[in-house]
Amino acid sequence: MLTQFGFCCIYFVFVSTNIKHVVYNYTKAEISIHGYLSILLPFVILLSMARSLRHLALASTIANVLQILGLCIIFFNLFQHLPPTSSRPLTESLSKFPLYFGTTIYAFEGIGVVLPLENEMQTPQDFGGCNGVLNTGMIIVCCFYVAVGFFGYLKFGKDVKGSVTLNLPAEPAYELVRIMFAIAVFLSYAIQFYVPLQFIWPFIRKKRRLDDWMSMKTQRIWEYVLRALLVLVTYCLAVAIPRLDLFISLVGAMASSSLALVFPCLLEVIVFWDDDMTSSQWIRLFIKNTCIVTIGILGFATGTYASMNAIIDAFF
Repeated sequence: MLTQFGFCCIYFVFVSTNIKHVVYNYTKAEISIHGYLSILLPFVILLSMARSLRHLALASTIANVLQILGLCIIFFNLFQHLPPTSSRPLTESLSKFPLYFGTTIYAFEGIGVVLPLENEMQTPQDFGGCNGVLNTGMIIVCCFYVAVGFFGYLKFGKDVKGSVTLNLPAEPAYELVRIMFAIAVFLSYAIQFYVPLQFIWPFIRKKRRLDDWMSMKTQRIWEYVLRALLVLVTYCLAVAIPRLDLFISLVGAMASSSLALVFPCLLEVIVFWDDDMTSSQWIRLFIKNTCIVTIGILGFATGTYASMNAIIDAFF
């Protein structure tokens, strides 16, 4: 839940930052990022009222189409007048690795959405496998990440921002890209928000035995109230840290590293504890999981520390 709410906070900041750039480039209006976050809040609350993952499928499809079109225009810009690779340093100091680790884990960690998607599929058996939905989707996403990261840094160097859309020039085609990505990420907010609600509201219903003394209509109203309050929490966190790059690194290191690296390994050891495995199989399983857990814990500790230091330096 911490990871998913962290994603929602980042989406808040991303949409507001891109809209701010578009408005400023056309009107030169000096409105703070907090103002745009506040303007966006009621629209996000309305979007978060969608209760079914199937109802969010159309929004997700629209978001995917907008992102693909936007990426095509971004690559068109990145490939123009590229400097030679020798003009950029090939390495950075190890002190920046924790921030990179948090950002990378954030980018690839999606187990909170993966499981609900698999459960909602008409043929869940097509989800896994070498050429299943998961591996095919992740390979495509990985290629996009590597391409945007490599060519974005090659083009803009040290001036590259937390989102490459913010480096695009103030021209109509690129302003359209910023708007397209803002809409796409805005629509994706509801999908990330859907996951923690599947834990929180059923828990409250069971804990308070709402079915015994409250009508379904009243329960539905209180569920909407809860959704609005949780959106308000993500809004407050976004207002507190309105820096996209720092927020991404913090969420990735603090929450996503545990969810993606530490807990899966511990669960695998627990599941296979009483299994009929040979000594060599058990040793290989134990060594593999120990290495991954160690990397996860080191990434969590160093990434969180580095992110918090960067946030303190930026805002205090």
